[in-house]
Amino acid sequence: MDHLTWIVVLIVILALGFDFINGFHDTANAIATSVSTRALTPRVAIILAAVMNLVGALMYTGVAKTIGGKVTDPFKLEHGLTVVIATLIAAIIWNLITWWKGIPSSSSHALIGALAGAAVASEGWNGINYGGFSTIVLALVLSPIIAFIMGYIIMFVLKHVFANASPRYVNKGFRTGQILTAALQSFTHGTNDAQKAMGIITLALVSAGIQDHLEVPLWVKVSAALAMALGTSVGGWKIIKTMGTKIFKIEPINGFSADLGSAAVIFSATLTHLPVSTTHAITSSILGVGAAKRFSSVRWDTAGRIVVAWVVTIPIAAVLAALIYAVLSLFH
Repeated sequence: MDHLTWIVVLIVILALGFDFINGFHDTANAIATSVSTRALTPRVAIILAAVMNLVGALMYTGVAKTIGGKVTDPFKLEHGLTVVIATLIAAIIWNLITWWKGIPSSSSHALIGALAGAAVASEGWNGINYGGFSTIVLALVLSPIIAFIMGYIIMFVLKHVFANASPRYVNKGFRTGQILTAALQSFTHGTNDAQKAMGIITLALVSAGIQDHLEVPLWVKVSAALAMALGTSVGGWKIIKTMGTKIFKIEPINGFSADLGSAAVIFSATLTHLPVSTTHAITSSILGVGAAKRFSSVRWDTAGRIVVAWVVTIPIAAVLAALIYAVLSLFH
């Protein structure tokens, strides 16, 4: 293989590595509430999440095209492959740091921020497609707010509907319902998150001149979906603990409401081809549910630490990617 082909192979390996890490980093999004309420055992929950992640990842490509062409123009990048390598290394480093610390930060924020930072380092500020980038950032900002509202509304309605029902009856019914919402949450996670690696690989293929369009090849879809599913099967227990126990004490009706609210937000974003953070969506939905249950029951100090991680992820990933690009550019 020639030099260019080796670089593309390296990018594919890095992108699938990112997807694998994304899988175990974000497993908690789909199963934390169902595990914490004992609706599912950890092993069954992870298998369910892995399977539904795989199914979801194979069904949609709109988000991949957004990632591949809306942050920066792959047809105009002079050193597009170096940009992609710097993006992936920076996003992987940040994901591993936050996973190790048990912080449910956003893989989406890390990837978008890193791509923007590497593009600016390569092309200057003209390297950013501001229209597309601002739309993506707006979706990333608004989605947790909408998820909070959705979680609050669903919990508020269910709380009043079942106000006079037997707690034992309610818990049993919603513990069963959580199996369905966990599956739905995992499916929507696959429809959105797995496509981000697909988009990065496609961007690399275009930059290398291997293809001249942003359609995602079948082999890219299958490999990214499998990497995400395998990562999900590993699980991210530190983050599961934070999501499932440290925000507030979750009961089956709360977990059902949180999963349903976040899944609705994520799938709506997928249908409009917008990448959103599944981490933000489920965490915000849990916060909304907790606020509807009893405002004082939410551990707002833990929530505040999570929000700080959200805010700093894009700029940190951007700076990290720019620095990595600067180092890699020495070998041009």
